[in-house]
Amino acid sequence: MEHYNQQLKQLSRTLRSNMTDAEQALWHQLRRKQIQGLQFYRQKPLLSYIVDFYCPAAHLVIELDGSQHFEATHLVKDQKRDIDLANAGLQVLRFDNRQVLLEMRAVLEVINEVVGKSRV
Repeated sequence: MEHYNQQLKQLSRTLRSNMTDAEQALWHQLRRKQIQGLQFYRQKPLLSYIVDFYCPAAHLVIELDGSQHFEATHLVKDQKRDIDLANAGLQVLRFDNRQVLLEMRAVLEVINEVVGKSRV
């Protein structure tokens, strides 16, 4: 189990009950071990962050970004977050919400490919 800040636990529960449309759509495809039989978690506390989706067996974090993530301040924060997660041995995939909603098949192909490589 990855380490996390215990103070994030309640916030992660709140986020799980208030997911964006894109998060709900992707969760529908990830839950119940639909990707290569692996368990994914949503709104999972890791380190000092809450990641959108996490697959411990594949050491994979999936982040969905709304339009605010393309602003300079968010780009810097996201970059630091990705580095911290990578230093913990995790691979981070980022998709924007629009991609998930309009190109779900392509998103799932990328996730499936990355999960497959992690299992080799």
